[in-house]
Amino acid sequence: MITLTGKKVSEGIVIGRLVFFNRGEREIRKIYVEDPEKELVRFQKARKKTAAELQELYEESASELGEANATIFEMQQMVLEDEEFVNRVVRMITEQKLNADYAVKESVESFLKVFSVRPESYVRGHETDVQDVASRILRILSRGRKDRMFMDEPFIMAARDLYPSEAVKLDKTKVLGFVTMYGSINSHTAVLARTKGIPSVIGIGEALKRDYEGKMVIIDGFDGKLYIEPDQTTMERMKQKKQQNLQKVETLERLKGKENVTQSGQKIDVCANIGSREDIERVLRNDANGIGLFRSEFLYMESPGKLPTEDQQFQVYKLAAEAMGTKKVVIRTADLGGDKLPESMDFPGENNPMMGYRGIRISLDKEEMFKTQLRAILRASAFGNLQVMFPMITSVEEVESAKRVLERAKAELKEEKAAFDENIKVGVMIETPAAVMISGEL
Repeated sequence: MITLTGKKVSEGIVIGRLVFFNRGEREIRKIYVEDPEKELVRFQKARKKTAAELQELYEESASELGEANATIFEMQQMVLEDEEFVNRVVRMITEQKLNADYAVKESVESFLKVFSVRPESYVRGHETDVQDVASRILRILSRGRKDRMFMDEPFIMAARDLYPSEAVKLDKTKVLGFVTMYGSINSHTAVLARTKGIPSVIGIGEALKRDYEGKMVIIDGFDGKLYIEPDQTTMERMKQKKQQNLQKVETLERLKGKENVTQSGQKIDVCANIGSREDIERVLRNDANGIGLFRSEFLYMESPGKLPTEDQQFQVYKLAAEAMGTKKVVIRTADLGGDKLPESMDFPGENNPMMGYRGIRISLDKEEMFKTQLRAILRASAFGNLQVMFPMITSVEEVESAKRVLERAKAELKEEKAAFDENIKVGVMIETPAAVMISGEL
């Protein structure tokens, strides 16, 4: 038995034979053409068809997985329409008289080199989406068919990487789960795997060899493991773990739509804990009474090289508010610091970073950043039942200071005549010993 370890992306246990996904990419050759105008027409037609396919993917995703996940393909549409990318391809065709295929390939590579390192670029952190669009254009230019996988029996898929447009098309009746050599847990592919409920492990690296093709394997999506030719003990252990998880899921399914009542007869709310816009669909699907904790710091973690803008945050909070209707959505202001260190910020070294400079102390120290977030929350409060919660509180003074910033944000929005809930509820998270001791005053 061989055990490989990667990053856990989507929970679950699946057992099956390993099949490698072949994208069927061909070598792109550099060819000088006699008729650049004809080549330009080829490129524009391929762009148009790519746009149509992306729109189709958007509509399918919105229907099956919800609007939040479908926005992935809106971002890909931005790549397709990016002036710098398009102009680069056009120049290579018209000025250098190169074939469209090669012009697209070279332009994408140059595009990624330049824009993936710019802090303000929408490309940074979404390189796979750019490659996904390029692959689609090149497939259309070569008159290739849409990617499909044909297997008679359900299987576990292995790949070097997987594009979002490939992940969204995975047929759960055929693809039991998937593993990849590369990838990020915050990638659009990872998000789609979780939303579709397909057990998966990514980032295994070169240890995932083609020699394993056809072998019996087990994906343990709970622990990020891939077992190749598992021994009998491991097989039995995984089957038992799978059955226990199945029973848990079935129990939860039966409870959907029912009131949440304790054995003593007390009605309670069971709310969700989320960290991104993609989680919102699962909250709705699993019948939560609301969102009890929206960990907003992940918006900062997933915004490589720069802080999320007010409008970017507003759109996410608004989506949550509208999706939940009258149900409450408690947004915890960014609990940065400790193990949550976004690239866009510098943090001092500490002996105890988990309890030191983090949470509300960072927010109060970086007041403009804090006020920007509060403005976004307030604006979104006009669309639902939003509430604000401050993290890592250790004193009454911190709460009072945070409320003063909130009042300044309200005053600005009033002056701008922007709609918001003037009576938005405000609370704190009791998570420090100091907060416990002064909880009566808070």
